[in-house]
Amino acid sequence: MSITIYGIKNCDTMKKARAWLDDHGVAYEFHDYKAAGIAKDKLKQWSDKLGWESLLNRGGTTFRKLPDAEKEGLNEKKALALMLEQPSMIKRPVLEIGSKLLVGFKPDVYASEVKSKR
Repeated sequence: MSITIYGIKNCDTMKKARAWLDDHGVAYEFHDYKAAGIAKDKLKQWSDKLGWESLLNRGGTTFRKLPDAEKEGLNEKKALALMLEQPSMIKRPVLEIGSKLLVGFKPDVYASEVKSKR
């Protein structure tokens, strides 16, 4: 089963998640939003599965720096447009394990959901 981790290379949470995967012998591909962006269809699939609210990183500086007018009246269409325009607004990491998606990094969740080689 293919595993892809989506995020930004220099994000501390990403570093922890990737270190966990490496330490547990899990083979994965890394997709860097900053370098490669994110496909609109992929983001929409995630939103359909998880809800846009769980994907939008409201705590990050990119979102907090937005003008209030852009933050008001958020709905799926507006949130997806913001995340496509500025992928750093997508919560990190997003771990895609076949058809399963995990958002954020919690070692206990990874331990129960990711097949370790050790």
